[in-house]
Amino acid sequence: MKQEDVLDGVIRRRIRGLRLARGWSLDALAARCHLSPSTLSRIETGHRRIALDQLVPIARALDTTLDQLVESADDEDVVIRPQPEHTRGLTTWLLSRERSLHGVSVAKMRITPERPTGAGELRVHPGREWFTVLSGTACLQLGERTILVPTGEAAEFSTMVPHSIGAQDGPVEILTIFDQDGERAHLHTRDGAPQQ
Repeated sequence: MKQEDVLDGVIRRRIRGLRLARGWSLDALAARCHLSPSTLSRIETGHRRIALDQLVPIARALDTTLDQLVESADDEDVVIRPQPEHTRGLTTWLLSRERSLHGVSVAKMRITPERPTGAGELRVHPGREWFTVLSGTACLQLGERTILVPTGEAAEFSTMVPHSIGAQDGPVEILTIFDQDGERAHLHTRDGAPQQ
């Protein structure tokens, strides 16, 4: 079977799966994408060739993008093998692939007391940040406040408040989620290059 045929079948299953997940009949989706129910049925069952001018309104009606609808189904290697990146007092493992869904990055961080902290290390950027402590106690500097976050607890805060995360009384490991602005601010050096 040709790769194009495999992808074609994946696209058809995605259309049908997304439609059913929303609880829509063929008639309901057809009305939303301005196709006849019989045309949509033939697309889903493989009895009609899929045309680009049909995929765009179908994707829009299903609240997805054309890219997501037609992306390769090749998932041979779903395991992420993070490589540690080191700076003084901080080791970071990026646990999500580049260009993650909705621009979100997940990282595991090991912070030691050697990490520089203080007013010069506080960062500000648009968005929100979330982390949970896997082991140790995190010391969250949030503006003028110092908040201790022990193992098993989590913190979420506006990143427009000057902030930094350090270690209290020994190493701390956290799992954190960044939006695109947070990734740029925390996972890259001040000149924009990735941490070494």
